[in-house]
Amino acid sequence: MLVWVVFAVAIFLLGLFFFLARTFPYFIQDVKYVLAKLKARRCMLKYMQTNFTILERFLEAARTQPDKPFIHFKDETFTYQDADALSNKAARVFLQSGLVKQGDTVAMLVGNEPMFVWLWLGLVKIGCSAAFLNYNIRSKSLLHCFNCSGANTLVAAAELQDAVEEVLPSLLEQQVSVYILADGCKAAGVESFREKMSQASSEPLSKDLRSHLTLQSPAAYIYTSGTTGLPKAAVITHARLWGMSSIQFLTGVNSRDVIYISLPLYHSTGFIGVTGAIERGITVALRSKFSVSQFWDDCRKYDATVIQYIGETMRYLCNTPKKLSDRSHKVRLAIGNGIRADVWRDFISRFGNVEIRELYGATEGNFALLNYSGKIGAIGRDTFLNKRFFPHAVIKYNVEKGEPVRDSSGFCIEADKGEPGLLVSEISARAPFSGYVRDLQQTEKKKLHNVFKKGDVYLNTGDLMRIDEDHFIYFQDRVGDTFRWKGENVATTEVADVISLAGCVKEATVYGVKVPGQEGRAGMAAVTLRDGLKFDSVDVFKHVENFLPAYARPRFMRIQSSLDVTGTFKHLKVKLVEEGFNPNLITDPVYFLDEKKKNYIPLMMDIFNGVNLGEIKI
Repeated sequence: MLVWVVFAVAIFLLGLFFFLARTFPYFIQDVKYVLAKLKARRCMLKYMQTNFTILERFLEAARTQPDKPFIHFKDETFTYQDADALSNKAARVFLQSGLVKQGDTVAMLVGNEPMFVWLWLGLVKIGCSAAFLNYNIRSKSLLHCFNCSGANTLVAAAELQDAVEEVLPSLLEQQVSVYILADGCKAAGVESFREKMSQASSEPLSKDLRSHLTLQSPAAYIYTSGTTGLPKAAVITHARLWGMSSIQFLTGVNSRDVIYISLPLYHSTGFIGVTGAIERGITVALRSKFSVSQFWDDCRKYDATVIQYIGETMRYLCNTPKKLSDRSHKVRLAIGNGIRADVWRDFISRFGNVEIRELYGATEGNFALLNYSGKIGAIGRDTFLNKRFFPHAVIKYNVEKGEPVRDSSGFCIEADKGEPGLLVSEISARAPFSGYVRDLQQTEKKKLHNVFKKGDVYLNTGDLMRIDEDHFIYFQDRVGDTFRWKGENVATTEVADVISLAGCVKEATVYGVKVPGQEGRAGMAAVTLRDGLKFDSVDVFKHVENFLPAYARPRFMRIQSSLDVTGTFKHLKVKLVEEGFNPNLITDPVYFLDEKKKNYIPLMMDIFNGVNLGEIKI
């Protein structure tokens, strides 16, 4: 009798499983994804009990596969054993200086090169952390980033010596130890790190040097891009680093893969490519900077099977002239974020059946999404299971007031299907938010209290999302980038994507500008043109008229030779917003949308004055 009961239950469960799979086509994928995330969480809990960091995983790999290539760089190859020995030497330079103690932070102004990895590994070996400075910043911004890290030691690449010398008087005044990664250095107050490293021992260091570390200790400080102001240093604990490094596990990277990294290591996107490779025990093909002309040649040279991307790099690749060798590569998987739907289609159509795993996450965040189903344009799925184990929500948001919409009880309201809303994620012991170093005000600003019940705390991601009827989640815009015009919310990312499809436009960034006497902000676009083409004002007008509602059409169009971007290709808009549409401040050609003439016409002083005085309606 018992056998029949067991058999009947098994048949019922099997039938239920097939019913769910047929009724909900993504059910199996949804379950597999959540189970994988729970497995990663269980590993994390186990690691926390033994303080097993990414470094310990690296040392484990160095013992078990010492001769396996760890990093390919240019024409050099470094094995896991090589990396262990070289990071030991780097660690000893810090120790022998007597200036770096357990728990200290060392600032690194270093580009993409193996030494970046040796320095970080070496610092963790002696119980320290690193602050990754953006090598594109200079002067006051550089000093700001260095000072907020709390470091008293700076290591800089040889090619960045001029940037260091510019701020050297201020550094020496603060009694900062400064090293340059050169064989020698003549500048007063600056020492050669390579010279000292060449003389240091490569013998293993005592584990006692890092015995104080826990998974809650800082592993690194990584700076936000600073698209809307000065960069902020996000605290990346060893636990957080494990979570970020699990992306490769979740996307199906295996021990035989080779990952190609050309994104900056100072940014989380590039850095977790390396730490994720350590977690997987695989090989990294590292390039100093992204090169659209060398990208596929590098992939072929190093037999890369996995690539990292951000949306702009994929667009650059798709914009190159087609070649017969476009599909001659071994890349099977692309991991990254920010790819537009049209670029996604172009990429796989041209370069072959590469699985694209679009993800969403923020350097300082406590939550991530992953498009594991391959739905073009989406960044993930909104499922009961994922929300149950990793609490988050998309809530109604008032763009005009810059705050969530709350009900009569004071609690937030989940957005309807298809309605853009603010993504928030619960802050808890399992999903902590470490915030920004030495910036309590900005840390607190990211928190939302009493979201769904009294006493709860959620992280305000600052990102607007939309969930469709099939439960796919789509990125809409940054909260600060969305503006209101004619009583409607304008999502700059969506408008920029549309403008970028106009025949003569190569690249676009969209923002709102103040107009005297008008509520909200009028839309303005700064664009670059395709090589050899002029601004076709009539065609662009027709394009925005056909594809954008009236309120979303940019009233002003600024033509530039290039758009200022961060090291990770995010557009810088602060200066653009400040200059507005004032021809007295702008040397670039500016055009005005004239709906009567169905054209973008040159913005002359009489039009500018007419708009400001309210004589010309916009």
